Amino acid sequence: MAVEKNVLLHNRYRVIEILGQGGMGSVYQALDENLGVTVALKENLFTTDEYSRQFRLEAVILANLRHPNLPRVYDHFTFGEQQYLVMDYIEGEDLRQRMERVGNISEEDAVQIGASICDALTYLHTRKPPILHRDIKPGNVKITPEGHIFLVDFGLAKVYQDTTQATSTGARAMTPGYSPPEQYGTARTDPRTDIYSLGATLYASLSGIIPEDGLARAMDNAQLTPLRKRNTRTSRRMAAAIEKALAVDPSDRFQTAEDFKAALLNAKSKTQQIPGGYTVTPPPIHAEVLHDAGEDVTQVETPPRSKNKTGPVHPTVDEQPFVSPLKKQKERERKRRFALIRFVFLLLVLLLAAIPFFVPGVLPSNVRAAIPFLGFLNTATPTPTVTPLPSSTPTPTRTATSVPPTATRRPANTATATTNGSILPVVTETISPTPSPTPMGGGNGQIAFASDRLGVPQIFLASLMGDEVFQITNMPEGACQPSWSPSGDRLVFVSPCSGNEETYTESSLYIINSDGSNQVPLPTSPGGDFDPAWSPDGNSIAFTSLRAGQMEIFIHDLAAQSSTQITRGAGNVESHQAAWSPDGSQIVYTVKRLGVSQIWLMNKDGTAPQQIVRSGSAFSDYLPAWSPDGSFILFNQRCVTTFCVPYIMRVSATDRSSQQGTRLPFGADAIEDVEFSFDGFWLVFEGQETGRNKDVLYMTASGASRTPLAPLESVDFDPAWRPSP
Repeated sequence: MAVEKNVLLHNRYRVIEILGQGGMGSVYQALDENLGVTVALKENLFTTDEYSRQFRLEAVILANLRHPNLPRVYDHFTFGEQQYLVMDYIEGEDLRQRMERVGNISEEDAVQIGASICDALTYLHTRKPPILHRDIKPGNVKITPEGHIFLVDFGLAKVYQDTTQATSTGARAMTPGYSPPEQYGTARTDPRTDIYSLGATLYASLSGIIPEDGLARAMDNAQLTPLRKRNTRTSRRMAAAIEKALAVDPSDRFQTAEDFKAALLNAKSKTQQIPGGYTVTPPPIHAEVLHDAGEDVTQVETPPRSKNKTGPVHPTVDEQPFVSPLKKQKERERKRRFALIRFVFLLLVLLLAAIPFFVPGVLPSNVRAAIPFLGFLNTATPTPTVTPLPSSTPTPTRTATSVPPTATRRPANTATATTNGSILPVVTETISPTPSPTPMGGGNGQIAFASDRLGVPQIFLASLMGDEVFQITNMPEGACQPSWSPSGDRLVFVSPCSGNEETYTESSLYIINSDGSNQVPLPTSPGGDFDPAWSPDGNSIAFTSLRAGQMEIFIHDLAAQSSTQITRGAGNVESHQAAWSPDGSQIVYTVKRLGVSQIWLMNKDGTAPQQIVRSGSAFSDYLPAWSPDGSFILFNQRCVTTFCVPYIMRVSATDRSSQQGTRLPFGADAIEDVEFSFDGFWLVFEGQETGRNKDVLYMTASGASRTPLAPLESVDFDPAWRPSP
């Protein structure tokens, strides 16, 4: 429980007000009545005997710190069941407040702040024993009225014993987006942990967006969005330095804070200054300095280290170095590739050795006749000769049968020309099956999707009534995110596309016929257009664009060939992933605020926006989809503060009495980007079965009969069910 104002602690420190709260305790502004100076009190709620001894030990060590970018810690005491550190009170604003006040900070300020914090970390990491801060984030970077920079909040600072032992404490903080993956579990943390958190802090301050969570990236469930995609004004050298600091594997990061500092200064050709010499523009006098604790922090208490109350303090058992699961998976894949290469090599050797015996003409007939066990081969039926294709015939690029999406016959070895002059080869002569009177799922049971099975992603069309797969696009820089016109005869899609991502910088929208002909680009603007959704009346297309400087939703009028912006976020609020209601009167969409996504609903012209799902800051809600009758909305949900696979939620589209979604009991390992068939009986989605790549799968609306659409050793994504004609 927070201490009330005017309470006198330790017969010396009178509480003035609370500065912030977190899972470890609170921070107070207080008056030292003995000296008449203002101080900061950092509260520690972990009060076991083990933690109390550790707290006193670390307080003594922190009290001996002297650095121009660190506040002094000069006292500690116990009051009731709580423990307190007494530190300098640093006036001014923290970096989080500056971001809220001015938006993204300049690259010049980022270099100054980064160099100052690196100086402080170098000092901490070179103490005997070294000290780790382990909670660097914008809320813990303070800027004084003179523009001086401090790294504050030592309530989580930890004494690091050596390279073979762990940090000597039982509590560690995880601030989603700012904490590296090794800080979530029992892996050893070391000075490179602070380097990651500083890199995340600079990433957020330059882009206004918290980087993707380190644990999710380590599990290969997320990828770090390049900083220059978030803020195109960031220099390449600055972005490269920050992204190196954010490497999942500690061995891939800067190994010391001094190395990170040198890279930051080199990004702006700055010379080094003495510690404390880096400053930024001071905050205005009227800047508000009192806020809540800021970013969500999750603390985990590890098991006690020793039951001996009089013995020495032993470190926690977290002595294993961190190795990312992705790196382990790549090592397993490398071993499998080598095993496959060895097998293929042995098979080739055997085949080469067998050629003289089994291929007629290589050995003279008298020699073959002299070999008894080859005599029966002389009477075998000769293999017919295959006439090679004329040189003008295009060479097929894949072995799967390719058919057009209609029940028409296409002669063998023909090609379809696209508007950009490229050729789509058809491998063999095939006739599409005649659709049944009641096709499964509507639209003749056909689904458009993106796949990298040919290298760069392209749009394909697959049928549920057979194994036919038809390639629709052949864009040199890739294509993805297909969306059908209501008539089912055209598609809108995005290009360039290098893979399945949240944003596509510099991408544009294209319209193409369902057979791959008549490709037409839509008007675009610098930034990038993506997330297309064709309106039910067929007259317009909703899409996300970066032309406004961040993700906002626009409506493109196909008749007038003009686009109108219908969302306008403020600060760090972005809008994307629009989905039309079946009657075309409303749009459900995703709002992204400080790294957490929410489901909102608005009229088709952007009026009356309202949040319809409130899941809290621990969950992100995204990728909404309407039911065919418009009665409810499906959406994805994933964890923010911890790792979990994405799952599907349901919420009413009309009843606002409850703003809590209901989780649907689908048993897939991971399920995302769900879309209903137009008869409402089937669902198509991105999924990942155990041991496989991400595939497009379909199942009944109840979750039964889950089936891969067109399984290959490729990544398939962005499914779109073709409307019934």
